[in-house]
Amino acid sequence: MRLRSVPLGVVIILSLLVIALTATVRSFAAPSGIPAWLQAHVGDSDGQISQVVLERARALYLKKVAQGAVRNPCYFAMDATRPGDLGNGVLGRRYYVVCEASQSFRAISSGHGGGKNLKGTVDFSNGRRCSKNFGNAMDSELTAGGAYMTREAKTSFKGFYRTGAKQDAAFLRTFIQFDGEGEAANARQRVIGGHAAQVLRGMCMRKSPNSSYADHDGLVPFGKLVDYAGGRSNGCTSWSPADAQQIIAMVKDNPTTLYIYPESRDIAAVAQAAKGHSLAGTDLYWNASCLKEIGAPKFWPKKTLEPIIAQYKKDHPAPPPQPAPMCKEP
Repeated sequence: MRLRSVPLGVVIILSLLVIALTATVRSFAAPSGIPAWLQAHVGDSDGQISQVVLERARALYLKKVAQGAVRNPCYFAMDATRPGDLGNGVLGRRYYVVCEASQSFRAISSGHGGGKNLKGTVDFSNGRRCSKNFGNAMDSELTAGGAYMTREAKTSFKGFYRTGAKQDAAFLRTFIQFDGEGEAANARQRVIGGHAAQVLRGMCMRKSPNSSYADHDGLVPFGKLVDYAGGRSNGCTSWSPADAQQIIAMVKDNPTTLYIYPESRDIAAVAQAAKGHSLAGTDLYWNASCLKEIGAPKFWPKKTLEPIIAQYKKDHPAPPPQPAPMCKEP
């Protein structure tokens, strides 16, 4: 075959076209291989997911899929640096449900660990809006960032509550156990998982011998159903009842990954940088409004905090448990 020579000008034009086409293709690609449709949800505003949170959550999910540990088409992420309460009854959306196969992205509310104030000893409590303290100590009630897998679902009867005029309903709450890695490896021992942000308060006992939930004395617990979706948890991930129903259905018998930001390394770096009162000019990330409110975050490692909690319990023994009183019939 005889090859024909191509004029230099044509070669230059073709080269420029290739460069232009390459640039166009790249403009539709997202950093770290994130699909363009998903990259459109990246940002630091409410309802968006920050870049570092998405990158780590996606990397964890793809790793577990490659290992054969996950077949679920969706994965989760949480940004615990964002506010949980935006005021005026509006909750911050900082828990993310990502389903890449169906190009679905949802941002919903979620509680953060409330921590504790061991008065006279140490205060590692968190406010309702922003979380300042994080940790992985037993009985600390703190959120620990890192890699998690959703595991078994356990539904428990908590008691009865009033739904209308002399009408009662059984409160059954499902708990999704988490297994963590690294600093979050003791999640099962800490009973860390996800559930609806509901609880029964003001418990008392009622005679109901015919109930399948009655104890050996024919009594059943009764209380007032309280929704604390805008509040704090005991370190677990808590969702509104409607969101919890959907999420539990997604992961029951079909585990997936959850990445919670920040980890201790992020907290240490941000705390150091916060001494200069700004993260500008750094690659660090923290929600700006919460960082302004808390000043600097702190991570409480279990090796430091667990001995303090144990000593406090020893010095301040809890009173013996008292049986719930009998209900005063309405």
